[in-house]
Order: sequence, then structure tokens, then C-alpha cells
Amino acid sequence: MPQPASPFWRTKRLQDMTTAEWESLCDGCGRCCLHKLRDEETDALEYTNVSCRMLDITTCACKDYANRAREVPDCISLTPAALAEIDWLPPSCAYRLVAEHRDLPAWHPLVTGNPDSTRLAGASAAGRIISEVDAGPLEHHIVTWPSQWPGRSAR
Repeated sequence: MPQPASPFWRTKRLQDMTTAEWESLCDGCGRCCLHKLRDEETDALEYTNVSCRMLDITTCACKDYANRAREVPDCISLTPAALAEIDWLPPSCAYRLVAEHRDLPAWHPLVTGNPDSTRLAGASAAGRIISEVDAGPLEHHIVTWPSQWPGRSAR
């Protein structure tokens, strides 16, 4: 009996993925859309529970993904080249994991086939965030959980 083919994220380099494959790596956790603060003197990074105004805080989906860069000029578009310069992606981010030649977590929608599996596993920011529209000073919203592996799904 022939062995099933390995999934694309195990066999392809990020730069060789199709647009659809690349986009499907996002698990929809919303953590990358949270504001971060970087100390200019020490370069230390702090995470907040404040989301970009374009992020739906209930679903963790961008309200206008196709036009996000026009609406939010400093929105970061992840690319294989940009990943090398980004140090703030959550440890469970599929782009980071694949770049590090690691496998996706068991709760990732590509593994489960369930688009809601990230939320069900407790890996989503949904329910723990506030929009920048309502937040006030970012310094009042510093948290550590976005930089940590999701608790209920530790591997």
C-alpha cells in the first residue's frame, strides 16, 4: 500500500509555497496583530493585549485583509524574507515553526481540518484582547501570554 504524501509544510520551503499554501499556514490566532512595545535603549520587547483596529477581537480575523496595508500603513506583511528580521512572532506561529524546520502543532487547522481548532485549543487571542480603538495607553496593557506557547496545548 502506498504511503500518503507528506503535507506541503513538511516538504516545501516557505519561499516555494503557493499563495494559497502560504496563507493557509496562518492559524488565525491573532497574536501577530497585537501591539508590541520595544525599548529604544535596550531593544527589549514587551507584548500587549491590544489589537490592531482592523482585527475582529471575537474571531481574530482581519476585518479587511485585502486592504489592510492601505488602512494600516505600518501593518507588516509576512514574507519568507521578512521572517528573518522579525523577532516577535509567537512561538506557536506556523510561519516561524516551518522556518525553523519544526512541525505544526496538533491543534493547527491544517492538521485538524477544523478552522476553529486554534480557538478550541486555547491558542487564540480571542476573548483576551481589546481593540486599540478602546484601549488607551499601550503601557497599561502589557502582558506576557502572547510570547508564550499556548498553555492548554503545550507539546
